[in-house]
Amino acid sequence: MSAPTGITPELADISYKPDPVGPAGRVGLITLATDFNSEDDLRHILPNDVRLFTTRIANANPITVDSLRAMADDLPRAAHTLLPGFGVDVAIFGCTSGTVVNGSDRIAALIREGMPGCNVTNPLLASHMALSSVKAQKIAIVAPYILDVTAAVADGFAKQGFEPTRILGFGLENDPDMTAIPPDVIMAAALKANTDDADAVFISCTAIRSAEIAQRTEQLLGKPVITSNQALVWHALNLMNYDKPVTGFGSLFDHKPPTA
Repeated sequence: MSAPTGITPELADISYKPDPVGPAGRVGLITLATDFNSEDDLRHILPNDVRLFTTRIANANPITVDSLRAMADDLPRAAHTLLPGFGVDVAIFGCTSGTVVNGSDRIAALIREGMPGCNVTNPLLASHMALSSVKAQKIAIVAPYILDVTAAVADGFAKQGFEPTRILGFGLENDPDMTAIPPDVIMAAALKANTDDADAVFISCTAIRSAEIAQRTEQLLGKPVITSNQALVWHALNLMNYDKPVTGFGSLFDHKPPTA
């Protein structure tokens, strides 16, 4: 059949060996419709041989406890759109506060409705595993949210056995405002939040650009710094049994998740 130009298309007839897409694994991210950051952050941290695939869940600003609860119902639909028929090795829910408000187990169950049998992680689970792996019990917390959401996040970690020593929030309710916080300002907040008795500093939220300052902040504080996106990548790679080194994003990547 001739093209509109009158030139008949020909097959390329060039032999080649296909390059695999994500030869070491595929990670699926379910992020918020209003998120400005997590895709870039996760791709920046993930090794080059692991590919990230993204879908979005319906939500709306402002970010409040009520809006965080409401968005969970869309998770099965969103999960089902992640490479249907092919699947991913790990599915990530990319919202720390949303996981805290809805519960880690409920988030995992809703994702598996759309992707049965898939490995699942989220920022609450991943950060819990990360903090446990660096043997932190007392933690200083930094978060960008309005104060009642910040309190809910702190309570979520307290219920898992961690003891907050200081909690700082930026008081923001919109995703673009959270992503607009300069990384050096996030680092300054982490330094301010730190207390002498804190075993680690936790920087909450996938929407903020905190992973890139984790290592520098650790060097200044002399203690582990765990961030939502850094912990997500670390936990996802461990769920995939990825065994190559990941450098530049803090000492967390020198640890394995606790076995118990």
